[in-house]
Amino acid sequence: MEHVAMILADGFEEIEAIAVIDVLRRADINIKTYSLKSKSVKGAHGVVIEADESIETAENENFTMLILPGGPGVQMLKDDPRVGALLEKQIGGDKYLAAICAAPTVLAEYGMLKGRTVTGYPGTEEKLRQADATFTDSKVVIDGHLITSRGPGTAVDFALEIVTALRGTAKSDFVRDKLAI
Repeated sequence: MEHVAMILADGFEEIEAIAVIDVLRRADINIKTYSLKSKSVKGAHGVVIEADESIETAENENFTMLILPGGPGVQMLKDDPRVGALLEKQIGGDKYLAAICAAPTVLAEYGMLKGRTVTGYPGTEEKLRQADATFTDSKVVIDGHLITSRGPGTAVDFALEIVTALRGTAKSDFVRDKLAI
């Protein structure tokens, strides 16, 4: 069974986090949210959600996938060495990384994009290219076990690609149909 984590920092982009959590739970994927500070995390537009756990509890976990939402909180993700340590554990093997909006720049910060094809929020292109990544403006880009996406408007597409990666096309199509897309 999948064990998926989403790391939330104050200033996270609400649509990117909540839509992804919702779609994955509709697909019966076990996703937990982890906060950097207190369990109450305030989004970029004032929506406060209660994280499932603190990031400290994630240190000994073995995740199938680690997801980073974008928004102004991305800087906190970049600055927190606990995030870097969790990202390092995801590299290689059959583990996945997924990042949307400005969050691919967190992966760039930790040197994880060299030779990869990615997308991100408009304005992140240069930062991603400086990390030796190939930037494309596609809604969602899948490069091996790395999934990246553009921003709030692509959050459901991003989530459905995550479902496809973890549970297959049939499950993704089932959830897509239930969402009336």
